[in-house]
Amino acid sequence: MGLLSSIALYFVLWWLCLFIALPIGVRSPHEAGEKVIAGNEPGAPLRPNLLKKAAFTSVLALVLLYLVRLGLATEWLQNYWS
Repeated sequence: MGLLSSIALYFVLWWLCLFIALPIGVRSPHEAGEKVIAGNEPGAPLRPNLLKKAAFTSVLALVLLYLVRLGLATEWLQNYWS
């Protein structure tokens, strides 16, 4: 797997992990028992923690990319696909 393929796969894994992580730990004002301010969407998250989720996603995507590259480099897997 070349460098460009690895970068492309990393970004695909990153987006996949981000979309999986986005709903984790999110609470709306209704679920938290707080008042909904007029003009705000009642289902909008109070604190989405996007920076934490982006950092977690970056590390997770890097680990997954390493595992994919490790799996592609193993001899028995290459023999299986040949």
